[in-house]
Amino acid sequence: MPGVGDWYDAHIMPKLIGCACGTGQVLKRRANVVPLASGDVFELGCGCGINQQFYDAKAIRSYAGIDPHEGMLDTAREAAAAKGWEVDMRQGVGEDIPFASQSFDTVVCTFTLCSVQEPQSVLSEMQRILRPGGTALFLEHGRAPDTNVAKWQDRIEPVWKRLAGGCHLTRPIAAAFEKAGFNVHLLGKGYMPKTPKFAMWNEWGAANKA
Repeated sequence: MPGVGDWYDAHIMPKLIGCACGTGQVLKRRANVVPLASGDVFELGCGCGINQQFYDAKAIRSYAGIDPHEGMLDTAREAAAAKGWEVDMRQGVGEDIPFASQSFDTVVCTFTLCSVQEPQSVLSEMQRILRPGGTALFLEHGRAPDTNVAKWQDRIEPVWKRLAGGCHLTRPIAAAFEKAGFNVHLLGKGYMPKTPKFAMWNEWGAANKA
């Protein structure tokens, strides 16, 4: 029989994350990244479709995505289909993306790497599904460069993970893409305004497949 934790993960946690990831300041930063997508596009953690308002619809040939929460995909499917795109959205995880190698020109990843189980495996999967010369567009939160803030991240993370669907505060961002073999062009970095520093050190940019 499902327990309280299972009920929280299924019904409360997705709504909390959706609210946190849809604040005004977060949306402003999404607007700096998502419109750069073009061609055949794949979105990791496409959730309830929060990024779809920022895509340049004319630049996109097809749109695919995965999310571990099947219940969050119905709204996203409807929104994408309304744009007239060829749409293929599936339940899945980033460590085992259910699409063929070299299928996409662009991968979009926003506030998702913090919560996957094996980030380097996910980045390897991004490399696999991208075509030569393809681009992974990213906007993520992670380990802060300031020592005092990073110390608080270390302290808070164990409890934070349990409340926020496995979200980590201390993972590197651009450096992780570089480690995975991408050529990274960092477009920006900094703390999110009007949010606690421990939760919102951001880096965003374009990581090109070599």
